[in-house]
Amino acid sequence: MTDGSVSPIIAFRQVNLWSDTHGHVLRDIDLVVAKGERIVILGPAGSGKSTLIRCINRLAEHQQGQLTVCGIELGNDAKMTRLVRQQVGMVFRQINLFGHLRVLENLTLAPAWVRKMPKKEAEERAMQQLDRVHLTDVAHCYPGQLSGGEQQRAAIARALCLNPQVLLLDDPTGALAPDMVKEVLDVMIGLASDGLTLLCVTHEMGFAKAVADRVVLMDQGQIVEQNNPHDFFDHPKNKRSKEFLSKMVGN
Repeated sequence: MTDGSVSPIIAFRQVNLWSDTHGHVLRDIDLVVAKGERIVILGPAGSGKSTLIRCINRLAEHQQGQLTVCGIELGNDAKMTRLVRQQVGMVFRQINLFGHLRVLENLTLAPAWVRKMPKKEAEERAMQQLDRVHLTDVAHCYPGQLSGGEQQRAAIARALCLNPQVLLLDDPTGALAPDMVKEVLDVMIGLASDGLTLLCVTHEMGFAKAVADRVVLMDQGQIVEQNNPHDFFDHPKNKRSKEFLSKMVGN
């Protein structure tokens, strides 16, 4: 957590969000994230995990409270939202590469359009990120020629091409076959050691234990517990935390 002497890179202050279909989705969220901190968010289905991280780049719009990202308060100002999105990369559960474009073209699209980056520079950066996720050999393939794990690693590389300050991972292994999960987790562990500010929604308990600076548990739209991995997994304080862990890891 932040020590108060440095401005946090992300700060939720009493954030609430309602939706027409799901009612009160986020309830009085207070969460402060320091630059370079690695946060893993756990919780049962429907607890608000994905909505929480989607608020950070305004894919979900909170109606009450204050949310500041990279020093910018997010609200109804579209210009401020665009500025934040240039600093925040996101990887989704469902791999959303453009099937009609080669992998390299998928990666150079945003730098060319958003940053007006020259083609050569965009391609050099894309190759650097593909190397980071061990995929340089598929740069000129189409997504359909890749395995699910390779596609998700390419999606991670694409999110890194704008050199974001914050990377959001929304259950990136959730749609993968079991034999492909490890290759994506290995890449995520590598990213966590690179100093990126990382917020990851996942069901992978081993990843949370190995990588997180802080584990956050959500239930019914609320943060019910947050702690370092050792204390969270070995000494949970909240009854709902204990119930969740007993189901997930058999404690």
